[in-house]
Amino acid sequence: SPSLGKDRADTVIIGGGCVGVSLAYHLAKAGLKDVVLLEKSELTAGSTWHAAGLTTYFHPGINLKKIHAYSIKLYEKLEEETGQPVGFHQPGSIRIASTPTRVDEFKYQMTRAGWHPTEQYLITPEKVQELFPLLNMDKVLAGLYNPGDGHIDPYSLTMALAAGARKYGAQLNYPVQVTNLKSRSDGTWEVETPLGIIQAKRIVNTAGFWARDIGKMLGLQHPLIPVHHQYVVTSTIPEVKALKTELPVIRDLEGSYYLRQERDGLLFGPYESEEKMKLQDSWVTNGVPPGFGKELFESDLDRIMEHIEAAMEMVPILRKADIVNTIAGPITYSPDILPMVGPHQGVRNYWVAIGFGYGIIHAGGMGKYLSDWILEGEPPFDLIEVDPNRYGKWTTTEYTAAKARESYGFNNIVGYPKEERFAGRPTERTSGLYDLLKSKCSMGFHAGWEQPHWFYKPGDETGYKPSFRRTNWFDPVGREYKQVMEKVGVIDLSPFGKFKVKGTDSVKLLDHLFANVVPKVGSTNISHMLTPRGKVYAELTVSQLYPGEFMLVTGSGSELHDLRWIEEKVTRGGYKVEIENMTDEMGVLSVAGPYARQVLQRLTNEDLSDSSFKFLQCRHLKLSNIAVTAIRISYTGELGWELYHRKEDSVSLYNAIMEAGQKEGIDDFGTYALNALRLEKGFRAWGAEMNCDTNPLEAGLEYFVKLNKAADFTGKQALKHIKEKGLKRRLVYLTVETDNVDPEGNESVWHNGKVIGNTTSGCFSYGAQQSLAFAYVPMEVSKVGQKLEVELLGKNYPATIIQEPLVLTEPTRVRLQRKGESPKI
Repeated sequence: SPSLGKDRADTVIIGGGCVGVSLAYHLAKAGLKDVVLLEKSELTAGSTWHAAGLTTYFHPGINLKKIHAYSIKLYEKLEEETGQPVGFHQPGSIRIASTPTRVDEFKYQMTRAGWHPTEQYLITPEKVQELFPLLNMDKVLAGLYNPGDGHIDPYSLTMALAAGARKYGAQLNYPVQVTNLKSRSDGTWEVETPLGIIQAKRIVNTAGFWARDIGKMLGLQHPLIPVHHQYVVTSTIPEVKALKTELPVIRDLEGSYYLRQERDGLLFGPYESEEKMKLQDSWVTNGVPPGFGKELFESDLDRIMEHIEAAMEMVPILRKADIVNTIAGPITYSPDILPMVGPHQGVRNYWVAIGFGYGIIHAGGMGKYLSDWILEGEPPFDLIEVDPNRYGKWTTTEYTAAKARESYGFNNIVGYPKEERFAGRPTERTSGLYDLLKSKCSMGFHAGWEQPHWFYKPGDETGYKPSFRRTNWFDPVGREYKQVMEKVGVIDLSPFGKFKVKGTDSVKLLDHLFANVVPKVGSTNISHMLTPRGKVYAELTVSQLYPGEFMLVTGSGSELHDLRWIEEKVTRGGYKVEIENMTDEMGVLSVAGPYARQVLQRLTNEDLSDSSFKFLQCRHLKLSNIAVTAIRISYTGELGWELYHRKEDSVSLYNAIMEAGQKEGIDDFGTYALNALRLEKGFRAWGAEMNCDTNPLEAGLEYFVKLNKAADFTGKQALKHIKEKGLKRRLVYLTVETDNVDPEGNESVWHNGKVIGNTTSGCFSYGAQQSLAFAYVPMEVSKVGQKLEVELLGKNYPATIIQEPLVLTEPTRVRLQRKGESPKI
């Protein structure tokens, strides 16, 4: 009979699917005492029990591959560890390419697999047929083969994890429903159930499609929606029964389905188009029906007929097979299919592991990832793409529904670089300039915002035209690059995350948070927040506007990720400060290029000369009678200012600047040109050159890290230790001799026939007229002049490490000119 057994716990996990049980197992195994899991009906109820159980090493994301790899390695040894059978089959899996674009995609994915330990091969049609002899080979051009892939029985897997969790001391209680959650002033929780109250240091929501209901108890609207996923199981097929070895799992990407052997028959699961697929939206508006646990939905074969026909063409023996079972069950989707995993901003000691579209393959790895983070105070590696704080108040139910529909329908779509998806856009989160600019440019989506990627001129091929090679934006971006280098350009940077920090302890807080010194009043600097292990958690610009009052600015995708970290430090340290998130209220325009000063000078009486308004200074002024906070800084590396202002003033400010710059030929530029400009200047980007996988020393950020400052900033001791031991790798700057393809980041770097590192970002340099990339390589091959190779679309291109930067920044050029030297542009 159910009982709570205790009234206090370190960690209470809410939800007994494979993810929650995996977390209980990992926390208990790592030695955490008092782990309690509460499940409202029985283990595996909800989505786990009816899952198809596919396991794959493949993932287009870099660090999500680590999650998949850990899960598979864990599942291989779980039976031996717990004595519980798990029904794990590893016949391998093959993704089928039946179009030339798909072959390009496989080559694109292979270059990202080279620096990962998991086995993955691009194989010929002959090899595909040898591995899966029952295929119709008419359309097969290639296969992407992962030998260690397969499938596992979800129920048995969860029971084995549960046995392990109990073995190591976790308590799994069911049926016990959580009826309310109350946060106490000390940050602990009261978890209310019909059997009494447990007081918990932290709670973790792993409640699957009930996760929204748990979130609502805290006033949170988690952007999740259940979709109907159907799969079909056939009776025995003689040709399958006659096989000596189990067939690999097939993913026919054009047909949009997976197919695997199930005993002596086949199991087939399609992903319908966004028009045909079905959402269970009533659960979002009215909540999950009471008592729903291990039920299924009514199946609908008409909805999946075109996929069945595609499968019968690819695997002809299916035509003769009888369907013995059709499963139609709920799976929870987040807007982008990726789960939400980690601590949640705005609520203390509340963690989530929710929104799993692929819970079985993610369960093992995410349980370990979250357990490490909880126990060690920082993530074991960078997974910002699953950060729950990537969503905010702008993720309405309508948006979530539109995106989940699109994500499900696009499950097997070609994954291009610089991919854009258009459902649910725009959100309410548009800058003041959106209506003015939307018809003139190709917009990109950044954390709910629309931001111009590149602008159209007469004669351009407009619109979103994705490609693995140079495409319609290539020449226009070159034009915008030239505009900024030779004249003056304007870019909308309103999506930046912007925080005001003030109070008696503000200087003390920032001195502890950041590795750089605290800037003086009227000054700005670039500062990094480090983790206790000395990794780069975030990069921000910090400006002291008035004594003790600061403005912090971060990238659009890092807004709540950074705010949560800062808030946690404030709470733990008891700092007396106020933090205000100004992101949605404040617009930002950047004006950059050799004529930036004279254009802006026409709009103000303030002296903008170099001697009066120096590089990295900030001040309040009026431009055309509009109040702005102006910072002399530009991610282009050219002369420029960032102008922070009220969002409702954006149009007036933009129009005034454009009017004032007519004589200089002022024009717009977008983020693609900005990226080319910053790469030529050797500027690092958070999320590429630096993140929770890298330390600032190997990333070449020593200039911003003040190890000799008095304050014991987070990560300082770890960094001293890293410095003493010496670096194993470092970031280098490469030119790459390519043809019609450019590096993007995450490609394999080769030397002497071996993969030795990876690129972090890259692009075409319009200044040098060749490709450029940053890459991490071992110290012994990191000298200027070293010859390497970068793999792009299945071909290795010659690369050379060069002295960075390719183009000196404007402040450096001015400094050299004053000394009488001629700087390189």
